[in-house]
Amino acid sequence: MKTIDPTSLNTAAFHSYMLGVVAPRPIAFASTIDKAGNVNLSPFSFFNAFSSNPPVLVFSSSRRVRDNTTKHTLENLKEVPEVVINVVNYAIVEQMSLSSTEYQKGINEFEKSGLQQVDSVKVKPPRVGEAPAAFECKVNDIISLGEEGGAGNLIICEVVMAHFQEKIFDKQGKVDPFKLDAVARMGGNWYCRAQGEALFEIPKPLREIGIGVDQIPESVRNSMVLTGNHLGRLGNIAVLPTEEEVKTYSQTAAMLEFRKRFVNDEPSMQHHLHQEARELLDEGKTKEAWLVLLQSI
Repeated sequence: MKTIDPTSLNTAAFHSYMLGVVAPRPIAFASTIDKAGNVNLSPFSFFNAFSSNPPVLVFSSSRRVRDNTTKHTLENLKEVPEVVINVVNYAIVEQMSLSSTEYQKGINEFEKSGLQQVDSVKVKPPRVGEAPAAFECKVNDIISLGEEGGAGNLIICEVVMAHFQEKIFDKQGKVDPFKLDAVARMGGNWYCRAQGEALFEIPKPLREIGIGVDQIPESVRNSMVLTGNHLGRLGNIAVLPTEEEVKTYSQTAAMLEFRKRFVNDEPSMQHHLHQEARELLDEGKTKEAWLVLLQSI
């Protein structure tokens, strides 16, 4: 384990370590305007949602590490406290990256990146027409976290209007992550695309109280086959299968075959049962996995 005191390194070095592992980070593609009417568009990966009632998004515009200067976005927000936070997907990631170029003040990054500038409804800054979603916001507060290079400025934004492209919704009217095709920031030059096998579902434990890993039989907890993720899924069941359910399952063709194959080899039978349970858990079949595991207990 590499243990580091942040004060023992220069800011840039610790910045690299921290952002390398605090990832992936969503991207706030922020459009702002100054009091003279000059538009700015810039991405920020210190960003997330912090409240839904009222709807609040927060991002940070940090002071530059190399020379302690501030970005045009922060300067604009102090003049006109309004912003549109545009969501970045794979279709616009290269244009988003281009807009992060440090153009001189007054240069319009919409034009430089080739993105469509669309008038907002309730705020002065425009939104990105190609963005899958965009949030018009008023800025409630800007909190400085320091005066040295690398110090953040928390920009607390209350959403006053939201725009969503119809094509990102599924048939039930919910956002489909595959259709959204979101992009997130990693460390260095790396990004992450929320698509394909990168997307997976985990049942939320909020609707029922799971038994917890501590209630899993010791022979399962100490399995050489099941991982911590598998144990977490097993612990997220409200009640174990009943004795009658386990007995009935023991008479299935698969379980009868297991007993026939390993009639004189209990350790091998347990190992293979754990492998079978692992496959079922990977398919999302938690109860069936429990029925298999309870055959050897």
